[in-house]
Amino acid sequence: MVRRVIEVEGLTKYYDERLAIADVTFSVPRGQVLGFLGPNGAGKSTTMRILTGYLSASSGRASIAGHDVFESPVESRLRIGYLPESTPLYSEMRVADYLRLMCRLRGVHPRRQADRIDFAIESCGLQARRRDIIGRLSKGLRQRVGLAQAVVHDPDVLILDEPTSGLDPGQTRETRALIVELGRRHTVILSSHILSEVSATCERVVIINQGRLVADDAPGNLGKRLSQDRATQVELHVIGDRDRILAVVEKVRGVESVTVNPTEDGSWEVLVTGRRKDLQDALAKAVVKGGQGLRQLQSRQLSLEDIFLELTASEEVPVG
Repeated sequence: MVRRVIEVEGLTKYYDERLAIADVTFSVPRGQVLGFLGPNGAGKSTTMRILTGYLSASSGRASIAGHDVFESPVESRLRIGYLPESTPLYSEMRVADYLRLMCRLRGVHPRRQADRIDFAIESCGLQARRRDIIGRLSKGLRQRVGLAQAVVHDPDVLILDEPTSGLDPGQTRETRALIVELGRRHTVILSSHILSEVSATCERVVIINQGRLVADDAPGNLGKRLSQDRATQVELHVIGDRDRILAVVEKVRGVESVTVNPTEDGSWEVLVTGRRKDLQDALAKAVVKGGQGLRQLQSRQLSLEDIFLELTASEEVPVG
């Protein structure tokens, strides 16, 4: 059994003289949901198109489930389920008939087709829509049909490009839950501009910027790594006099900035930035000693959006 289902090593692509990606290297083990992020023009789409066999590479290698995408393109493509941002569906067909066509095109044995269609329909929550005409479905249900066609041939890898684009909040939540469920059976690469979506569905993130890999880790680990070189941020919720709270906090050694804002429950939200290892303890002691009521205190973690913006703001950021 292939443990690393996706292997990318030294992948480089030029469009004429313009460098699109340079020496991109990463691997994805079986059963992992990987978020693949990058600003527009960073090389994200180029990398995904190479993996799916739509583009060749100038140099480097890539394999899907042990099959080289350049030397064995048909074998590697058969092991991929692909959902592009604009899902190509035959709107005049019924859901089950469309999935049967996808089975035939992908070489699913006739004896397995009925089982695979049933599996895809059930996995994607389309049981009640089996006989419906695709063009009459809502956008959210059409997106589910797109996911069903991506899994109907039981691929090793799912590559999903902006899978919740254009969906309403309810549809987005349902699609995210579906992706998490599919990730238990397949290795998934998820590309999205919605960073909260990646945080909610992906256990690991790869970030590409200006054609080069700049990060590869779990979102939480990326935040910790970047925080080591940054000032600490602490958030407090305090009951008391605003001016007194401000004066007490500003006197703590190592504090660089303080903002105080009212909250709906009558307390004050105090955001403190400083450079001191024991900043939380020092702030807690100062607030209590100053006669103010401390209701809550916690370090403010970097969000995935913070991480993304910081790593893509510079050309040279170590992968770590």
